[in-house]
Amino acid sequence: MLWKNYKNLPRNVWALSFVSLLNDTSSEIIYPLLPTFLALSLGASPLAIGAIEGIAETTASILKLFSGYLSDRLNSRKSLVFIGYALASVTRPFLAFVSNWEQVLFVRLTDRVGKGIRGAPRDALLAAEVPHEKRGLAFGFNRAADHLGAVFGPIIASILLWIYARNPDNPTVSEYQNVFLLASIPIVFGLFVIIFFVKEDGESEIKQTAPKFSLKEFDANFKRFLLVIALFTLSNSSDAFLLLRARDAGISPPLLPILWMFLHLSKVISSLIGGSLSDKFGRKKLIFSGWVLYALVYLGFAFVSEAWQAWTLFLIYGIYFGLTEGAEKALVADLVSQEKRGTAFGLYNLAFGVTVFPASLLLGGIWNWFGASAAFIFSAGLSILAAIFLLSVSNPTKETEPVNS
Repeated sequence: MLWKNYKNLPRNVWALSFVSLLNDTSSEIIYPLLPTFLALSLGASPLAIGAIEGIAETTASILKLFSGYLSDRLNSRKSLVFIGYALASVTRPFLAFVSNWEQVLFVRLTDRVGKGIRGAPRDALLAAEVPHEKRGLAFGFNRAADHLGAVFGPIIASILLWIYARNPDNPTVSEYQNVFLLASIPIVFGLFVIIFFVKEDGESEIKQTAPKFSLKEFDANFKRFLLVIALFTLSNSSDAFLLLRARDAGISPPLLPILWMFLHLSKVISSLIGGSLSDKFGRKKLIFSGWVLYALVYLGFAFVSEAWQAWTLFLIYGIYFGLTEGAEKALVADLVSQEKRGTAFGLYNLAFGVTVFPASLLLGGIWNWFGASAAFIFSAGLSILAAIFLLSVSNPTKETEPVNS
C-alpha cells in the first residue's frame, strides 16, 4: 500500500527526488571524510571545524530566504534550482587543491551558496504538486531519496580511499584529495534531469501578486514555529562533531564513510515511514517525538566509549531525521498559502540559519574548554526545552488550512 502511494506521486516529486539522490551521492563522498581530513591532515581544531560548518550552513540558510522570496516574485522556481545545483558541481572539485582549513572554508562556503539558492524554490516546487493530505508523504519521499544518495556516497568514498591510500588507516593529504576530485560527477547528471524532467506547470496557480518581504505577511502561529525551530537548532550542531566522537570511540577513518552510510540508510527507511505517519497522526506529534529522540542520542554521545556504542547511536540518530524532516517541511506548507510558500520556506531555513553557526561554535567551544561530554549534555538539554515550546504551536487541520493551497 505504501509503495502504491509513492508510485502515484507527481512527476516533479520523482524528478527532484532523483536530483537530490545524485547531489547527495556527490556531497557524501566528501562529507564523512572531511572532519578527519581537517583534524588529522590539516591540523584544524574542533572550534575551527565548528566554524567551517557553521559559517557554511548559516550562509546557505540565509540565502534560502532570498531565493525563496525571489522565486515568489518571479513566479519561477526551476531556474533557481538549476543554478544552485550547477554551482555545487563546479565548486566541489576545488577541495582537491586545498592546503589549509581556511581554503576548505572558502570551498564549503561556495558550495553552500548553491544549496542556499536551490533549497527554498525546490521545496516550494514540491509543495505545489501535492495536496495537503499527501505532503508528508511527498517530503518524506524526497528526504528518503536525498539520504539514499548519502548511502551511495560513503560506499564510493570508502572504496576510493582503499584504492588510492597506501595506508587506509592514515591517508595522506593528496590521497584524500584524489577522492574529493571525483565527487562532482554524480551531480552533473542531475543537472540534465532538471533540464529535461522538472516542469513548472503546477506553478500556474500561484498568484502574480507575491508577498511583501516581511514577517507581517505571516500569522502569529507561523512566527511561533520559526522561533521554536531557531531554539532547537541552537542544540543541533554540525554532524562533523559526531564523526569526531565516533573516531574517538575507536572507529578508524576507512570505516567512517561506512558508518555514515548506515546512518543514512536508517534515514532512508525512517523518512519513507515518517512522512506518511505525519499525514496520518499530525506533524507536531512526529516532530516532538523526533526532538526528544535527538536529545537521548546526544546524551548517549556524551558518554560513548566503544565503537559498537557509536554504531548503535548513529543508527538511532537516523530515526530522528525520519520523524522530523518531512514533517517540518510539510507543516510549513500547511501553515501558509501557495503564493507565500517560497518566502515561507526561506524564513524556515533562515530560522535554522541564524542559530546553526552559533550552535556549532558553541558545541566546539564547550568541547575545547570543558570536554566532549559537557558539550553533548548541553545540546541534549536545549533540545528538550525546544520540544516543550513546540507544544505551543498549532498544527493546522484541513479546515484551518489556507483556502488557496
